[in-house]
Amino acid sequence: FMSAIVASPILLTCSVVICAYTERRWDDLSASIMSLSKQPAATQIVIAVDHNEALAARLRSAFPHITVVENMNAPGLNHARNAGVAAADGAIIAFIDDDALPDDHWVERMLVPYRDPAVVGVGGSIEPNWPGTRPNWFPAEFDWVVGCTYRGMPEQATPVRNIIGCNMSFRREAFDLVGGFTFGRVGALAIGSENDETEFCIRLGNALPQAKILYSPDIHVLHRVTPERLKLRY
Repeated sequence: FMSAIVASPILLTCSVVICAYTERRWDDLSASIMSLSKQPAATQIVIAVDHNEALAARLRSAFPHITVVENMNAPGLNHARNAGVAAADGAIIAFIDDDALPDDHWVERMLVPYRDPAVVGVGGSIEPNWPGTRPNWFPAEFDWVVGCTYRGMPEQATPVRNIIGCNMSFRREAFDLVGGFTFGRVGALAIGSENDETEFCIRLGNALPQAKILYSPDIHVLHRVTPERLKLRY
């Protein structure tokens, strides 16, 4: 497996997969697609739509240059991600959420660590985009609750056990080796939302104990925090 990997990011193609299930995030999704469309390193943009025919049709009409696929299995983030992987043709498959905005050089920076053939996965930092100011009772150590990186995570590139799904990538061979994602949230249900990629990374690490999954804070996205997530009840 390791000997078959191309080490230079210049030679690597990258498919970016965004999973979407609702038209309520249309503005955020559109902004992400337009940002990625300006990044030459993103050789393919794949939107995996989870059981929403109207959204799929709207995407195909508005963005004819992207690849739109529909999850034909049971509803859920895991099945949508797997549909996106099946449609991706890049050597690297990157993932970003439908309510997140990538840095202008996100894909380019994502590919750099793959110069090391031992690297099989790369993830980056996720900054919360608050609707106003951060609640004064909400500490940065708890930013994982809203799907973001949090105080206490590494401040420089370092190997980690797992990366966060809003900002992550893997070599295509990783999916050939250990299969796809196995479970995850359905719609807006938050329970289990970060478990899908965690379980995948653990499986990958067990299969390739000498390989590295790298976290680099310089690979950056901005993740919207919706008003309902600002309540203590959430």
